[in-house]
This record gives sequence, structure tokens and C-alpha cells, in this order.
Amino acid sequence: MPIPIGDDNSDRESHPFVNYILIALNILVFIVWQQWGQNVPLTFAYATVPHEILTGTDIITPATVITDPYSGQNIEMPGLQRTPVPVFFTLITSIFLHGGISHLLGNMLYLWIFGDNLENKLGHLRYLMFYLTTGILSGLSHVFATFLLGQNTLIPALGASGSISAVLGGYIVLFPTKRIRMWFFLFSLRIPALIVVGLWFVFQLLNGLGSLGGEEGGGVAYAAHIGGFLFGMLLINRFVARRKRLKF
Repeated sequence: MPIPIGDDNSDRESHPFVNYILIALNILVFIVWQQWGQNVPLTFAYATVPHEILTGTDIITPATVITDPYSGQNIEMPGLQRTPVPVFFTLITSIFLHGGISHLLGNMLYLWIFGDNLENKLGHLRYLMFYLTTGILSGLSHVFATFLLGQNTLIPALGASGSISAVLGGYIVLFPTKRIRMWFFLFSLRIPALIVVGLWFVFQLLNGLGSLGGEEGGGVAYAAHIGGFLFGMLLINRFVARRKRLKF
């Protein structure tokens, strides 16, 4: 599978320190707070649980024992934990949590490549507001899709993917012809963002449709990806226009 490894930053005029802070914060949370993903109770406490958002109540469930189909070992999985903050705040805290190293690294790679261009266009504060706002909206997309499709509303969701999907949505609107360097194992090619990001969205859409009627495919909240992308496309010009009006 081709991997993005860079884009054209020749037109960048400002230092994207907010994007760097977001990346550093995600890594710091995963290493220190989540203890490299080993602190499952804390992760479950601050992840977004659709049923909690829909009802506005904190839900605590007992631990369950599952059997590994390969090793035959019994593994105790923690239940939902007490959330020390109002449950609606988990729509923000979950943006900075990750389920594993590969989940973290994949998200941070995309944020590193695509986020700086949006920050340069929007300005530092506007970019941060865009990132957090679309992250919340993508989380709500997952919550309502889970409910409407009759999926398990007690499964916690986490990750920066929703916000990063919005960054990609904004990127394809503002920079459709910007060249993205894609690595194809033995060589790399520069491909227009419209193709790279467009194909990424088609992949999310097809996989999201494939999970209809069941749990999120492969543990991936595709509704958050799709919702984040669409909200990013719809809102990006409003943030750009607002920055121009405020001259910020």
C-alpha cells in the first residue's frame, strides 16, 4: 500500500508550531498517560462511549473475560471506567488517545504532512479551533451512526483520526493540485492531492458501507473518518473567510 511521505511546502510562510504541539501532545499522552497503551482502564475512562453521549450519563461496566482464539488463554478486559470529567468532554479527550503504536504513528504521519499547510492558511489559533471543532463533530458522527445503525453503543472510540480526516477534507478543498509524494516500496511519485486524498476518502466510504448492519469494520470508526472529512470540506472556507475578516 502506498504511503504519503511529504508534500510541497514551498509556499509556506509561517512556522506550524500548533501542528507540532498537537503531534507532541498526542505522543506524550500515549507514552506518559496511556503508558504505551497499557493503561486500558484510563483509556476507557476518557474515550468516547456513544451511549454516554446519547444519554449524558457516565456508565460503568464490570470487567469481562475473553478467550484468545489462537492461544486459548483467558484474558480479562476492563469494563467501562468512571469518567472523572463530564462525559461530553470525552469528545475532546478521545481525540488525543490511541489504541496502539501503529495507530499513533499512522495518524501522526498524516498530521505532519497535511496539517502544516492548513495552519499556514488559517493562522495558528484558527487552525487549532478547526482541529478541535471538527474532531468533536467527527466524534458525534460516530455516535449517531452507531445508534442509527443499531451497533453496540457501549464500545469506546478514540483516536485523532476524525480531526485528521477533517484536515484532509480541508486540504483537498484548498490545495487540490498540490503534489503529494507517495512511496511505493522501491520508488516514489508526486501525485496531485485531489487524487491521493480523493482515493483515501473513497476507501473510507467503501469500508464504511461494508460495515453497515454490524460492528465497525476491523475496529475502525469509519463514520468518524467520513464525517470528519465532510465537515472539514464544508467548514474550511468559513474558517479562512473568518480569519480574513478578523485579520488574524
